[in-house]
Amino acid sequence: MPAESLQERYAPRSTCFGCGPANANGLRIRSVVEGDDVVLEWRPAPHHEAFPGALSGGVIGALFDCHMNWTAAYRFMRRDGLDRPPATVTASYEVRFVRPTPAAGKVRILARVVEEHPDRATVEARLEAGGAVYATGRGTFVAVSPGHPAYHRWD
Repeated sequence: MPAESLQERYAPRSTCFGCGPANANGLRIRSVVEGDDVVLEWRPAPHHEAFPGALSGGVIGALFDCHMNWTAAYRFMRRDGLDRPPATVTASYEVRFVRPTPAAGKVRILARVVEEHPDRATVEARLEAGGAVYATGRGTFVAVSPGHPAYHRWD
């Protein structure tokens, strides 16, 4: 049995398109802590293609967005000694495409926090397939307070 993902452990009822375990039509990514990195391994289906053999850039963006968000949330949880990650939202993110990403086989995204402040973190990540880098990402993610619409997003 693979390691329990952050999403399965802390947000099993989430319906987020990218990372919600309870969204049967979503991407259902699984972010797993491996040392200093948070790692995602995911297998595309044919309907995730932009054109034959190439993964859609929009799908890649969703993978980066959700996975980097969970990387920041996990960092805040560990840093602040919490029993669960705080709700976090995306302030900004960008993806740089190095070459078309193959849609056959697994993709792997490795992410880590590169800068942090009390309520926000900057995360960098790279998408690999078959040992080569196909895209990189960088984003800023913010922990939200009570009253924010996403405050109870992990409940």
